[in-house]
This record gives sequence, C-alpha cells and structure tokens, in this order.
Amino acid sequence: MQYRTLGRTGIKVSPYGLGALMFATSIGNPDPGDSARIIHKALDAGINLIDTADAYGDSEEVVGKALQGRRDGVVLATKVSRPMGDDPNHQGASRRWITTAVENSLRRLRTDHIDLYQIQRPDPATDIEETLSALSDLIRSGKVRAIGTSTMPASDILDAQWVAERRGLARFHTEQPPYSLLDRGIEREVLPVAQRHGVGTLVWGPLGQGLLTGRVRRGERNELRRAGLFRHMTDERRVDAVERFVSLAEEAGLPLTHLAMAFAIAHPGVTSALVGPRTVNHLNDLLAGLDVTLTDDLLDRIDEIVPPGTDVGPLDQAYVPPALQRPGLRRRPAGERGAA
Repeated sequence: MQYRTLGRTGIKVSPYGLGALMFATSIGNPDPGDSARIIHKALDAGINLIDTADAYGDSEEVVGKALQGRRDGVVLATKVSRPMGDDPNHQGASRRWITTAVENSLRRLRTDHIDLYQIQRPDPATDIEETLSALSDLIRSGKVRAIGTSTMPASDILDAQWVAERRGLARFHTEQPPYSLLDRGIEREVLPVAQRHGVGTLVWGPLGQGLLTGRVRRGERNELRRAGLFRHMTDERRVDAVERFVSLAEEAGLPLTHLAMAFAIAHPGVTSALVGPRTVNHLNDLLAGLDVTLTDDLLDRIDEIVPPGTDVGPLDQAYVPPALQRPGLRRRPAGERGAA
C-alpha cells in the first residue's frame, strides 16, 4: 500500500478510504457483525482511513464497536451539520451544535478523539468565523486532530482560508467533494484551489453512486431504475456515458470498477477515494484493482467521453447553493426591476 500525505497535516492515509454509510443498519448492511468483518478485511488489506458521519443512521456506533482494539491504527473521520432530528438547532455549523455533536460522535465511536472532523455541507446561516472558532477550540482540547469540509464551493474554501489566517484560527485541512468518471466538475476550480492551499482531498462517489459498477445498463431492467429513487440512475445522459465506459474498460481488459477507481486516484490533487462496500465481495472486487494504473492513452480516451471539468447530468446528494434553490435570492423585488 502506497500511503499519501493528507494535505499538510502529516497524516498518512491509504489511496482508498472506507466510507461507512453502508454500515448503517437502516440504510445498508443490516448485520453489524458483517459490517465489522468488512472493516477488519479493509484494515488487514492496508486501508487505514474510515469515514462516517453523525447523520448516517447508526453507522458511527457500528464503526466504533468494530474498531475496539484496533483504533490506534485507523485515521478515523466523521462529519457534522446534517439535520439530526426536527430541532432546528440540531444541525448546521454553529458553535452551539458543533460542541454538542462532537461529544455525541465521540461517545458513539467509543473514542476520545476524532482524527478528522468535517463539516458535511456548507451552512450559509452561520458565519465561517464562528465555525472555525469552535473547531479550533476542539483541536486545542485534543478532541479533534484535523478539520475539513465536504462539497464546499471553491470560493468558500478560499474564504475560509482567508478568515483562518486573518483571525489566527485553525484552517480547514481537507475537502470531501464528489468525483468520478461522470462527475469531473471539481477539476475546474475545487481541486486547483485545494492543491494551491495544501488542502487534502477525499473524494466520494468514485463509482458514480452505483452507476459505475456495471450493474446498470441501457435497456436492462433494474430495480433502482424502475423505482426512480435516484435521479442519477434514470438520467439517460449518465447511462449513455456509462455504456461508453463499459466498452472502454472491455478494450483495456479491466472491470469497470477498476477503471473508475484508478481514474479517481490518478489526479494529483486527490489524496484518497472513498469506497462504500455493502458486502465483503464488493470490497474484495475493489481491492483487486488497487494496483491498477491507467496509461496516458486511456486517460485521453476518458477525456473524450467526459471532458475535463464537466459533469454528466445531476448527482444526488451534491450541494446546491441557496441562490439556486430559492428564486427570491436571485430576483429583485418586482417593483425594482424597471429600467435604470
């Protein structure tokens, strides 16, 4: 296993990280014992990064129990800010919620410190100085070793870096954006900004949230596609691109999953790609492709299918800024729309 340095933290992490969403019994694997076996298999293979979140059902509890006796060998990451119930103050990135949420996560994870504590989604309602101040106190207390963000726009990453420097606060060490053969938008600004400021990048969704497993094909009946539960499963633009990647993988003599994962960790700005296996067999398949390296010719062929810096269709769970969701934030009041 060739470990990589996580930004400028000095922490070494594996190029594959273990995403723990599928360990939640209500979402993924209903058997915590089976999830523990997956975790132990990953650790035995050299994966040392596990990423979860307080909003992933009981994932933190499953991970915490599985890591008993092996905690010191793991770079343990979790996240905060997604709603944890109906209380409007049990979400976001305010000092009030962060200081409560971190204690809850520590208890569920059965540990006295979190190696990487991340803001899962931007919180426009909270001043970034407020958030960084609270996180800086957690670092000083020893409860948190490094801090990061997830799906933060490049402009917000820069703003946070500037505020941290000006106010003498801890700066974000990592960013966790979506990235895959189908979702390359972060190549335009997020990855260059992260590289420029020494921010480590842990990318999620390298298998296109299931589309790049090869199990979703054009014209084939698929339970997820029929149910219409996920937009990305029914978007024909994404399915058409998958078909082209299937052909490319076959030409290269690679499983599609290996092509997808090798692409995700090939970018110099990517530190680690998070995989979310639901079964041991899923993990074994991914581990088998860990040493795959893509040639320049293959990377050029990939660029022809999905050009650098572009996304194919919508990605579920991606961050959408408030101004794109609420018309009132991008429209002047009717009485002020007249000619100047």
